[in-house]
Amino acid sequence: QVTVAESGGGSVQAGGSLRLSCTTSGDTRRVDCMGWFRQAPGKEREGVAAVSDDGRTSYADSVKGRFTISMDNKQKTASLQMNSLNPDDTAVYYCAAEAFLCGLADDYRYWGQGTQVTVSA
Repeated sequence: QVTVAESGGGSVQAGGSLRLSCTTSGDTRRVDCMGWFRQAPGKEREGVAAVSDDGRTSYADSVKGRFTISMDNKQKTASLQMNSLNPDDTAVYYCAAEAFLCGLADDYRYWGQGTQVTVSA
């Protein structure tokens, strides 16, 4: 069993930056992929970014060039650097760990509780 926890959410003005962090605990030996998802009010959860332990990354088109995902393979932690934020980025952001495909599909086995990101115009 793996426990996932996010931190770093908050409120920022458009054009600003935030950095989200994700930690894992428990039996993390099989955690070879971590991803970030988000869910805005009234919308479905969507994949934002994913990273594998060999460095492969994938991003949603809406965040390419603005967000950067990284993973510490030893600590089994991940971060999401978010720049040039805009109000459309407002959502609850979830970290997830251990996936079959390691992409933006939500086939991850373990999920955090989420952290709120609010971007004001």
